[in-house]
Parts: sequence; structure tokens; C-alpha cells
Amino acid sequence: MSAMSTPERTALPRPAELPERPSVDGLEEKWVQVWRERGANTFDREAALAADRSQIFAIDTPPPTASGSLHVGHVFGYTQADCLARYHRMTGKHVFYPIGWDDNGLPTERRVQNYYGVRGDATLPHDPGFTPPQRGGDARSSKAANQVPISRANFIELCEELTVIDEQAFEDTFRRLGLSLDWSVQYRTIDDRSRAVAQQAFLRNLARGEAYSSEAPGLWDVTFQTAVAQAELEARDYPGAYHRVAFHPVGEGTDGPVHIETTRPELIPSVVALVAHPDDERYQHLFGTTVSSPLFGVEVPVLAHEAAESDKGAGIAMCCTFGDMTDVQWWRELSLPTRSVITRSGRLQAETPDWVAGGPGEALYAEHLAGRTTHSAREAVVAALRESGDLDGEPQKTQRKANFFEKGDKPLEIVTSRQWFIRNGGKDEDLREELLARGEELRFHPDFMRSRYRNWVGGLNGDWLISRQRFFGVQIPVWYAVDADGEVDHDTVLVPDESRLPVDPATDVPDGYTEDQRDQPGGFTGDPDVMDTWATSSLSPQIASGWPVAGAPDGELGNDSELFAKVFPFDMRPQGHDIIRTWLFASVVRAHHEHGSLPWTDASINGWILDPDRKKMSKSKGNATTPLGMLEQHGTDAVRYWAAAARPGVDTIDDPGQVKVGRRLAIKLLNASKFALSFGELPEGPDGAPADAASLVTEPLDRSMLAALADVVRRATTSYENWDYSTALDVTESFFWTFCDDYLELVKERAYGSADEGGPAPATLSARAALRLALSVQLRLLAPVLCFATEEVWSWWHEEGSSVHVQPWPTVEELRGAADGDLGLLTVVGQALSGLRRAKSEAKVKMRTEISAATLTGPAADLERLRAATGDLRAAGKVTGELQLAEAEELAVHDVALVTEDAD
Repeated sequence: MSAMSTPERTALPRPAELPERPSVDGLEEKWVQVWRERGANTFDREAALAADRSQIFAIDTPPPTASGSLHVGHVFGYTQADCLARYHRMTGKHVFYPIGWDDNGLPTERRVQNYYGVRGDATLPHDPGFTPPQRGGDARSSKAANQVPISRANFIELCEELTVIDEQAFEDTFRRLGLSLDWSVQYRTIDDRSRAVAQQAFLRNLARGEAYSSEAPGLWDVTFQTAVAQAELEARDYPGAYHRVAFHPVGEGTDGPVHIETTRPELIPSVVALVAHPDDERYQHLFGTTVSSPLFGVEVPVLAHEAAESDKGAGIAMCCTFGDMTDVQWWRELSLPTRSVITRSGRLQAETPDWVAGGPGEALYAEHLAGRTTHSAREAVVAALRESGDLDGEPQKTQRKANFFEKGDKPLEIVTSRQWFIRNGGKDEDLREELLARGEELRFHPDFMRSRYRNWVGGLNGDWLISRQRFFGVQIPVWYAVDADGEVDHDTVLVPDESRLPVDPATDVPDGYTEDQRDQPGGFTGDPDVMDTWATSSLSPQIASGWPVAGAPDGELGNDSELFAKVFPFDMRPQGHDIIRTWLFASVVRAHHEHGSLPWTDASINGWILDPDRKKMSKSKGNATTPLGMLEQHGTDAVRYWAAAARPGVDTIDDPGQVKVGRRLAIKLLNASKFALSFGELPEGPDGAPADAASLVTEPLDRSMLAALADVVRRATTSYENWDYSTALDVTESFFWTFCDDYLELVKERAYGSADEGGPAPATLSARAALRLALSVQLRLLAPVLCFATEEVWSWWHEEGSSVHVQPWPTVEELRGAADGDLGLLTVVGQALSGLRRAKSEAKVKMRTEISAATLTGPAADLERLRAATGDLRAAGKVTGELQLAEAEELAVHDVALVTEDAD
């Protein structure tokens, strides 16, 4: 994009033909095709590299998840970001506005499973001729039992196939929405570049000690069969019951049983301690003693810990390995043994545990618990407790809070597994303070969203778990040595040279080894896991802007070292407030570790779309609507208006009424523009060039209108500079309706003028020039929002190939002396016209009914204003007789006499 020229100050010739009946229908199809052919919004890399950094505006666009269809929430957030992009482009900046598709991760895999009726199985070989059992999901295919198991490679092939289809549908919708993205700069989070960038960043994290692996208890989703990070948790109410269960003190001279209350009696086989608060007087005598577990007779200690809640249940609780994260805390801090019985499948382990074998509960476990679901095991344990007398009373139903994976349907379990982590301040107080400081450095719009970042970072209790036990994702780029006994040595990590990236440890071989050594004693094995999708999308600015992958020269693998040096850190991160804790924070962590900086200077945060019950719209909750129907019914400009009218960061109800207001605005813009352009050319100046429009504006009413418009330009510009698109739209729209309802009606007769041989009178030329100036400014003010209607009007007026979206943003200076009128004149005359209209409405006569006499009263200053525009007021109000003016405290219309022949 080249530097923009000085704003035009002359009205260009009227087009050969204005449309007879302007319509918003069909504008999207017309202009989307034109913009596609022109390559509109393409970033001019060479011009940007030659420009000062302040003349570049780089946007880190959210890559939507390719998992079916977009919903109306996408329209909301992406439109708001696009308004800011269009504004900055019109101010003359080189706007770097790429788009990516987040196509790896759990949502994509679940969609593939349901769509094709398959599920991945890493033990199966690749079938080059595989054909899926279906294409298009149904209710049966969502059940694992009905899904055909296929190899990892076949499953990935289907993921590739379906995401390409989904992403094309997304692109079509985004084009229909009028997003001014640079379609020549696209990426997929599973493509070679994204994989190489994510793997390079990980390897560097690993080399600096910021990434590490650990075998430890963690949250596990039994449906998706993967570990889950803290940022992906969702607390939900879950039905349960309290069971009052007796543990028996061990030793002579002890009191009666110790009762605990638990909602998970099936975990009694895994109990390792009873824990109470150190200040709880009820249990002081028990600390340091042991008790025997009911049914199983396993002796466990009674211990004190400050995390125990004295006012919850009996005040003393089982510590099991593991029921919840508090169990993990007690297990770690009290150095307790591990007696896990819940497996990754969500079932109890099939073999009787060593600590149960030989005890009173051996038969119970083997016959009723082994391999059972937690629900079945719970029923069996409760029945046995009831029979043994260790259940005190019947279970009491309750609603408990349980942790779910945000996309899962079952409560999470805690299982022990080896996973990869990136340090994020959850265990390192110094790093946490550094990341909190980054949050203070980042400018949030609106600013109150900063507290969400601060609260999230301050509440972290562990590092970022980035490994996932899935197929379709960026592979963890490491191997492990296998010792002489065939055991995997996880402490001997084999890493590739960065020049080899991207790599797949399942098929590639580490340096110094051969394929026949895979999984053999003395050989190697590949890490089977992939990265969490956030571990890739957290690098979206690096991916899009050409951050160099070592070993590949510029131009290969998407490397562009010059561009990266110019645009990173980016200017803008637009996103929803719900992913501040995930995408935004993760991006800050990666940039802090790798570049010692923020990834962008500003974060523009949009709110949620709420359904009529004020609940967040979500595909997973089934209450989200797709945008295509909305766009087709109301038109894109109407939908963009609804989105842009919402204040930054504020949740908004899905309101068709607001969308209809936007459609009326777009239609009115077309019709008002047709009127303003219907008077032909302005006369030539002395040098034969078109006359300077501003110099022709002489009438007080016209100058007052332009003075008000200049104030709108000031306020709208300030709002956009403050990232407040909604206020910019509000002040512009408010003026536009005043312009249409008052100014156009007041000036209409004068603009038509008379057909004098000497040409239009100066008052007529003043009206026509003011209309042209006002139209030019308002089209540009509205262009970021009503992108199709404004482009359509611009095409009526300007030569082919011109676009309103690359015109200079309006300035007060371009209105020059034409805007030095009395700012209040239009307001006062408009109020007087409204009073005359009201009198006709109350008399139930048509607006074209003539007025034979009327009296206007008001303060002396207002009366003086009315005298300056009496001719326009009389013409608009059809006042053919006497119009008296009299001083009073308030402006009012009195004694209106109507010519009654036109009465209804």
C-alpha cells in the first residue's frame, strides 16, 4: 500500500446513472468478488519495510478452531477487530492482517471421529486403501463403540481432509462478513511452518530449562484419553451423595470409630491417610496414631495439614491417591505413599492391588471392583459398607463441584503419567512476578480486563502442561534412549538439530541411530505425544510474521527475517475475555521466554454473545447460532453494525432488533447518498478545474452542519485512537440521522434551486457543495462498519477501481473554512422543524400540508439563529404565511394554522 494522498476537497462528477432504487441486497456478492479480483487489503511488504515502524499496524488475528462451523460469536469479535484494522488502513498505515486456522487439537479429532465414524488406534498399521465408513456424522457415530478403529496415519489423513473442507467454508463466511484480511498470508497450525516454529520454540525452551518432563499425578479426561491443563478446567455442578463412613483406630485403649464424610467411597481402597486441620480440637488426640480402613483393613496415619477444612463435613477427610487436587497437595507435602486404583480408562485397575491382597477386602476387590467403572465400584463399596455396619446412616444427596475438561462430558480423574511442562510461574515465584509485570506493561482495551490476567497468573498452582495423548497435533520433537534391558530412559532425551525441523518422532530417527533400532534394547523410542494446541497458537505472531526457523533460508518454510524484525512485537491482539488465561497468557509466556518482550503492545478484548437466557453462546452447549442465516436475512452491514455497536469487552445479547437498526441505517445511507449526488457537477473554477467545494459553502445552515460534522470527525477519530470503535460509530450514526432527518429536509428545496440561465444561485451551490462534502466525510466515517454500503456509494461517485477503504480518514482540515459556522444553528432550526411537523401530526394531516401562520418562541440567541435560516425552515415546513418570532425562555412552536384542504 502506497502512502496516501492529501484528502480530496472537490466534488467529482456525477456518475452517468444513479440506481433507480438503491438496495443493500446483493452488495456482498458483488463486492466480495471485486475485492477478490483486486487483491484488496494485500499487505505491501516492500513499502512497509521501507516505512517507519510507526506507519505499520500488525494484527495477531485469532485462528478459529476448524471443528465444523463458525458461530455468531466469531462474527462479533472478528468484526470489532476489523473495524480497527480498516480505520488504521485509512489513516495511511500499512496494515499487516494475516489469518490462520487452528486445525490441530481435541475439537478437530472429535469432529473427525463423529463425521467419519472412526477412532484412532496407535497399534494398527497404516492402510493405504482405507475408505471411511461414512462422510457425515450421525448420533450413532458419536459413540466410541460404533466407531471403526483405524491407524494413527489413517486418522491424521482424515483430519487433514476434513479441516481443509471446514477452513474453506470459514474463509467463504469471513469474506461474506467483509473482513479486510490479507488472504495471501494464511497459515494452518498443523502445516510444516507451524510445526517447525512450535518445535523450535519448544527445543529452545528445553535447552534453557523452561521445558521439562515429569511423572506426576495430573488431571485426566477419560473420554478423550489425554492429560488436561489447569487453563482448560471448568467447574460444574455434579450430582453426588455424602457417605458417612467409619475408620477404626488401631491399638489398645482407643476410642470408638472415626467418621469421615466422602462423596467418593469407591476410593477407599486408595486411601493413604486421614487429614484434619492442626487446630481442630476434635482430632488432637488422633494425630500421630493410625486407623484401619473399612472393608480393606489397610492401616493409615492420621495427620495434620492446614488445607483441611474444619467446617466441611466431619472436619477430617480421606487422603486418597488421587481424588482431587487437595489429595495431590497432601500426598506431596506429607510424603505419603502412592496407592492408585483409578486407571486412564476411568475404571479401577484390573489386578488386585498389593496392599489389598491378603487382607479382608481381597475378595471384594477381585469380584466387585476390578475393572469396574467408578460408578459401578461406588455402588459395590456402598453395599459392602452397609452390610459391614461401617456406613453410618444412608447417603445424603448433594450437588458437588467437579472439575471437567472444558470440552468434556465426564468429571476428570487424577492419574499418574509422564507429561511435558513449560514453566509459567506456577512453581517459580520470580518468574510469576516477571509475567505479572508483563501484564502491567501490556495495554488492555478495556483496561479493566487487566485484572483477569492478574488474577489468573496470581492463582496459578502449577506449570503449563503442554503434552497431549492424541494424534492430530504438533509432535513433541524428542526421542529417548532405550537401555540394554529394553527400558525407556526418560532422563536421556535425544533432540534433533533445528535444521531438521519439522520432525515426527514416530517416523523420523534421531541422529546417530537407524530405524531398525526403534524400540529395541540399546536403541531409541520416539515420544508418542503431541503438543497442546495452545502451544502452537501461542506462537501465532511468530508463525505469521516469518520468525526464522534455523537451517531454512529466507523464503523457505515461511521464513522472513526482515519482516519479523520489522513487525514483532505486533500492535494488536484481538480476542475474547474467556481466553485471556489460555491464548493471551500462553502467548505472553512464549514471547517472554524466547524474545524477552511482549508479543504485542495492545490487547483488544471483546465480550461474549449471550443467548436470551443470558448464557454464553457455545457450540458445545448447543445454544450457538451460525452466522450465515443472519447474514443472508439481514445483510452483512446490518450484522457488522450490531457487532460494532457493542462496547469493547462487554457481553451482548443476541438481539435481532439491533441488527434491524443496522439494516435501516445501511438502506438510509444509500438513499441519502443518491439524493446528495443527484444534482450534477459543481461548476468549474477560473482555471477550468472543478471548483473547490468548500469555497462554495456560504449559507449559515450549511456551515453549521459542516461545523457539527467537523466535531464528529474529531470525536470519532479520538475514539478510534482509544480503541473504542463503538463510540466512534455512535457519534457518527447520531449525526447521520440528524443530517437525514433535519438537514436534508431543510436544504432540499434550496438544493434543487431554479433553472436560471446564469446557472445555480450561490445559495443553491452552497447546499450542493455542502452535501458533497458531508457525504464524502460520512462515507469514510462509516466505512469501517458499513463496508459494503459505503463501497457501493463510492462507486457511484468515483472512477472505476477507486475504493472508499483506501481513502484517507477524514480530518477537520479538509473541511477548512466551510466548517466555521455556528455549531448550534442546525440544532435550533431542526428543533423548530420538528415542532412544525409535530403540529401536523397532532392535527392528523400529511407532512406536505401548508402552514398559513405560526409563532416560534425562544431565547434571543435561538431566535437570531432562526432568522439566519428562515428561508430553509419555511420551505421544509411548508410555511406559506406569516412566521412570527417572539422571545421566551424555551424554544417552542405555537399557534400553527394549517391549510385544511389536505386534511386526512
